[in-house]
Amino acid sequence: MTSPTISRHARWGVPTLAVSAVVAGFALQPLLAAASAADLPETTPEQLVAQVLAADPQPLSGTVVYTADLGLPNIAALAGVAGLNSAMTSADPTNLLAGTSTLKVWTDADSRSRVTLQGGTSEFSVVHDATQAWTYSSHDQTVTHYTVDDPARLAELGQTEVPVPADLPTPPRAADDLLAELGQHSTLTLDATTTVAGRAAYQLVLTPKSTTTLVGRITVAIDGKTFSPLKVAVWSRDDAQNPAVELGFTDVTFATPSDQVLTWSTPAGAQVEEVVVPLPTDAEIAEAAAEAQDLAPTVTVSGTGWDQVVTITGLPVDELMGLPGTGPDRSAHRHPLPGLAQDYAQMPEEAPQIAQSLLAGLSTEVDGGRLISSSLVNVLLLDDGRVLVGAVPGDTLLAAAR
Repeated sequence: MTSPTISRHARWGVPTLAVSAVVAGFALQPLLAAASAADLPETTPEQLVAQVLAADPQPLSGTVVYTADLGLPNIAALAGVAGLNSAMTSADPTNLLAGTSTLKVWTDADSRSRVTLQGGTSEFSVVHDATQAWTYSSHDQTVTHYTVDDPARLAELGQTEVPVPADLPTPPRAADDLLAELGQHSTLTLDATTTVAGRAAYQLVLTPKSTTTLVGRITVAIDGKTFSPLKVAVWSRDDAQNPAVELGFTDVTFATPSDQVLTWSTPAGAQVEEVVVPLPTDAEIAEAAAEAQDLAPTVTVSGTGWDQVVTITGLPVDELMGLPGTGPDRSAHRHPLPGLAQDYAQMPEEAPQIAQSLLAGLSTEVDGGRLISSSLVNVLLLDDGRVLVGAVPGDTLLAAAR
């Protein structure tokens, strides 16, 4: 299994399969985007993509609105299941699966950043400061402080920040993940220039060549001066009017935030858990690689382009579905590979029950397992421990599983 790389725009995760599964690539078309009322210079898709990929990450502060309409059951309606009553009404990353959420973003474009998910009366924050990181939930007044056991080793492994199990989305990271996977399976054009958060922007339009993928098109709004992505929107093939996922700035300032914002301060009364992330030695990495065939999930890919189906084997799907575990005991073989946000902190006792309740509410029973269907991505969880994911119809996943 390959470790993920650090994004140029800071290590901000995208918490939906919608964006990560649609980065199949595109063929660039030599169409001009004419300067309009935004008064931006003419460019081609090739030139614009090159400028985005070559641009330095920008220090900024801003407000991001994230909207998801994936056709999933209403997450709030699942609040009646055990363990979710209060969590669904607070600022919780799970809420990003549906509805509209507001986030505040600050970054110095180097090693310090803060992203805060705002709820009605609460917040969930992720703060990075080089070799330290914090997650904070005001709902239950808990702070988890992550450090590494060997900061020098972190640099040797090619990492710039300590990995944490929870991250929040931003437009730069979402677009970075898209543009990093360019290929020949889509057509890229330029739409009319637009204005996002008061800034003149180009609009890249990514259209899959596949006629069977669930994805209709993707647009990325690119700031005309900094070439930083300002908005990412993904449409399903079934709805050309309303994006299934949209992530964009409503206001943004390209300047380094104050130290007061980027410096962590534990709120009064919060309980702090200290977690030291163990970094592996070269010998441990080699040992983990040798054991990977027996102890770690394996990933295979079938199909091409937008019709790719990713199959993961070796996952404890039986435990998630409430069945007795039959796989090897992994508890004694945990090698924290670089770049992977593993479960460094102990899971709450009620986590399995919550996971099973969510799975039951989000999926339907099919032959041999359960299917999670959305307008952009489908996920098939099989009783034999296989998980199939693709931006394709559920029947395609079932056929690939046979």
